Amino acid sequence: MLFALPVFSVAGWGQLAPSPDAPPVSNAPAAPAEDESVATFKVSANLVDVIFNVKDKQGALVPHLTRNDCTVLEDKVPQTLKSFNVEFNLPLNIGILLDTSGSQTRVLPLEQEAAGEFLQEVLRQKDQAFALSVDVNVDILQDLTNSPRLLSRALNKAEINAPGSIGSGPVPTSQDPRGTVLYDAIYLASKEKMRDQTGRKALILLSDGQDEGSRHKITEAIAEAQKDNVMVYVILIADVEGFSGFYGSMGYTGFSAMQRVTQETGGRVINVGHNPKKLEQAFQQIQDELRTQYVATYSSTNTKLDGTFRHLTVECKGDGMKTQLRKGYYATMADNGAN
Repeated sequence: MLFALPVFSVAGWGQLAPSPDAPPVSNAPAAPAEDESVATFKVSANLVDVIFNVKDKQGALVPHLTRNDCTVLEDKVPQTLKSFNVEFNLPLNIGILLDTSGSQTRVLPLEQEAAGEFLQEVLRQKDQAFALSVDVNVDILQDLTNSPRLLSRALNKAEINAPGSIGSGPVPTSQDPRGTVLYDAIYLASKEKMRDQTGRKALILLSDGQDEGSRHKITEAIAEAQKDNVMVYVILIADVEGFSGFYGSMGYTGFSAMQRVTQETGGRVINVGHNPKKLEQAFQQIQDELRTQYVATYSSTNTKLDGTFRHLTVECKGDGMKTQLRKGYYATMADNGAN
């Protein structure tokens, strides 16, 4: 990687022992026991798979639509669907990104506990997840695994890296003053950990949303996530009492930046403040959304293999129906066939 950014390598991954803590009982809605489908968002010979969910005007997920109820448009041009299915058990690849900068000191324990419980509930046999810490560096806490115990143990070992301890990570990102490199984390997690995975891919970032010192711009982070078919969720969590002056100041841009990242990649921002109950509910909402997906497939009417970005929209019949999906995809390039 350029700019001396940390590279995710085997040498940087520690072997972590299972946690002895008993997992919490899941209250998530039951899903079909077996589902052999593996859906991906891809372009192959102009074949496009679009994964999305639909909510009614009350915000409840709508799982019973048919292909006659929804229209997929690419650059505002309606497409003819080859297939349309509702999926409740798509294989998942999940990345948990913990903000471990000084501003998260009081809420980090809440994040660790809630994230561990979420992974215990959401991971099934074909799923996998990894965990990163994000401050002045982007460090691997746990590589891809199907073990919630390993992930929980790794999350619980995360520590705050405040300005006074800059450089404590294994590979510093820079000698310049750094803050919280959120854009770098999204870029690296998408490129280094998600690019070669199949199935549904989602990053869940727990942070106050304020990037400081990233080498990659927000546009680069979004583009990389889109190219690697990764959706980004942000759970906006902050010690409101301790940092109310900062978050209410003109210098705070975290909320709007995170809104942009999530909307462009198909996720969303959930603001929980520092409320443990809201944090738990946020993870439950994300789990429900990841498990209730429509998959629509079509051959693009635009047959040019030019690598350009194609905008996607999905319109579904019904009063107040809203769809949630990434804003588009990058077409195949003619020279190498890569997306």
